[in-house]
Amino acid sequence: MFLFINQKGLIMYQYLKKIMFLFDPETAHNIAEFTFKNGYKACPYIFSKYAQQHFIVDDMIKQEVEGIEFSNPIGLAAGFDKNATMIKPLTALGFGHIEYGTLTPKPQKGNPKPRLFRYPEFNSLQNAMGFNNDGADKIALRVKKLYPFTTPLGANIGKNKTTPLEDAINDYSLLIDEFKEICDYFVINISSPNTKGLRDLQNEDFIKSVFEMGLSKTDKPIFLKLAPDMPTDNAISLALTAKQSGAKGIIATNTTIDYSLLPDAKDFGGISGEVLKEKSYNFFKEIAKELFGKITLISVGGIDSSEEAYKRIKAGASLVQIYSSFIFNGPKGIEEINRGIIDLLKNDGFAHISDAVGIDLKGD
Repeated sequence: MFLFINQKGLIMYQYLKKIMFLFDPETAHNIAEFTFKNGYKACPYIFSKYAQQHFIVDDMIKQEVEGIEFSNPIGLAAGFDKNATMIKPLTALGFGHIEYGTLTPKPQKGNPKPRLFRYPEFNSLQNAMGFNNDGADKIALRVKKLYPFTTPLGANIGKNKTTPLEDAINDYSLLIDEFKEICDYFVINISSPNTKGLRDLQNEDFIKSVFEMGLSKTDKPIFLKLAPDMPTDNAISLALTAKQSGAKGIIATNTTIDYSLLPDAKDFGGISGEVLKEKSYNFFKEIAKELFGKITLISVGGIDSSEEAYKRIKAGASLVQIYSSFIFNGPKGIEEINRGIIDLLKNDGFAHISDAVGIDLKGD
């Protein structure tokens, strides 16, 4: 995904997207990262001007969640800015919060290539990246240069591929120690399908241990991200265990390994984007029926419009996150979703987004 920005804003995104889609997806992402990093360094004024014109500031969608101030409810999900190299330019494009990572204690290359695949006709992606990142030390140095930041930053943390499952908690402990002063919240990632055995940590014993450990180390909110492929009863049980052990939020969902959703899908990696929309929403809705009002809920998975974001909000989400739709729709989509939410709130007679959060569940 390549962006060409000038003082008038975003130019010819759809045309440039066609050019970028001629490259394999990981190469295109690397070009985008290069452009964001170096474009911001060379011309911060251009990004500042874009933010002035397109970053939505409206009291109707400002809110405090777990003691953190969010300018708008649309965040960038983990996975796009794995190494925290693009935080400033991405914020200028309109995101109300950004999750960097998933990061691991030691640097790792991730899984063999090719490992990222796009399906433009379905506005969907499939990835088997495997937590490729620069490692905790290098990323922490990077984030320290800009934290505290104007936009909330989440640190999405995982274990190294070479760390045995029985030692996994040590990786999460090290990362919380390393990043507790340079993020606004943590996300425990044990739901990616791309590190062998990682989803086996989605069990009550590990969840209890990792949150009790985290609670002893930091007062920053710690969230749990869940996979959409487990039975909802199991997911609810794990979410309740997390809450009882100190978790402040649940993020649903990660990518799916339900390959039936996507024609010609690979038989490895996780699927995101439009084809995940219904599965993710239904999973989130069932979680919210049991957890709304007890813990903060964040929805992610196939969100590509203000209508879909608002649907998740009414189902109990205080915040939503996007990833694939950012690739397919570009930065203008962030502005359109936020403006659309404001219009939908007004149409329903709500004065503030908090009035709409969980409204479909209230009175049930």
